[in-house]
Amino acid sequence: MVEQKVKFEFEKLNKNSVRYKEIPKDGMPPIIGSIYVQKWFAGDAKEIEIIISKKD
Repeated sequence: MVEQKVKFEFEKLNKNSVRYKEIPKDGMPPIIGSIYVQKWFAGDAKEIEIIISKKD
C-alpha cells in the first residue's frame, strides 16, 4: 500500500462548504485537484491535509 499526503489551501467560500485547491509538489501535476469540505468541519482553516492510500 502506498500513502501520499496531499496539501490544500483555501480557494473559495460557498453557502455550506469551503473549496480548497491542491498545492502540487514541485514539478508534479495535481493528484486530486480541488475538493469541497463542509463548513461545520472546515471551520476557518486556511490549509488542510489529506492522506490518500493506494492499494495494490
